Amino acid sequence: MTPVGILLAAGRGRRFDPSGSINKLLQPLAGGGGESVAVASARTLLAVLSRVIAVVRPEDDGVAKTLRALGCDVTVCLEADQGMGASLAHGVSYSVRHCVSHPLPAAQSWLIALGDMPHLKRSTIQVLAIAVADGAVIAAPIKDGRRGNPVGFGAACLPQLLALGGDEGARRILTLYPVTEVAVDDPGIFQDIDRPADLTPTD
Repeated sequence: MTPVGILLAAGRGRRFDPSGSINKLLQPLAGGGGESVAVASARTLLAVLSRVIAVVRPEDDGVAKTLRALGCDVTVCLEADQGMGASLAHGVSYSVRHCVSHPLPAAQSWLIALGDMPHLKRSTIQVLAIAVADGAVIAAPIKDGRRGNPVGFGAACLPQLLALGGDEGARRILTLYPVTEVAVDDPGIFQDIDRPADLTPTD
C-alpha cells in the first residue's frame, strides 16, 4: 500500500528569523517563480502520494490555508512548540484516526517529510514510496554514503512513532529496525531552509 505523506510544517524556524516574525515556509524560493517553501515541499509529495497530511501549529499565519488549497489534509498540533517529535506523533495519529475526507483505509505506512525541504526531486519520493510498499520496515534515501530525508516507515514502526514527543525526532527508531537504503541522485535530500541564504538552491 502506498504510504501516507506526513509533511511537518509546525516549526518556528528561529534560525531563519530569531524574532519569529517571519515564517520561512511562506518565503518565496529564488528562481521558483514566486513559489513558497511550503508549496514547493508539498507539491512534490502530492505529485506522488494519494494522501498528504500537513501538520501545522495553532497560529494560522497562512501556512494551513496555503497547504489546504493545494490538496493537503491539514491538522493542527496544539503541542507543536514541544518539538518535532510531538508534531510527528500527532500527524501519524491523525492519519490513523481521520479518513473522513479521503475514501481510503487508515494509514499503514508513512513517508515523513519536512516542510522546509523544497528541493527534493519527485523521483526520490517515488522510489521511497515503492520501497515501503514493497515491504521495507524503514526506507531512507542515500547519496554519496550519506542518509537524508524524507524517510519512510512501515506498520511495524507505528508504536514507536506514536510514542515520540518533545523534540525527539524519529532518528532513534532507525536504530531499532533494519533500514533499506535507497540510492538517489538528489542533493535535495540534504537541503533544508535554515537561513535566508538557503532559499537559493545549491548543487
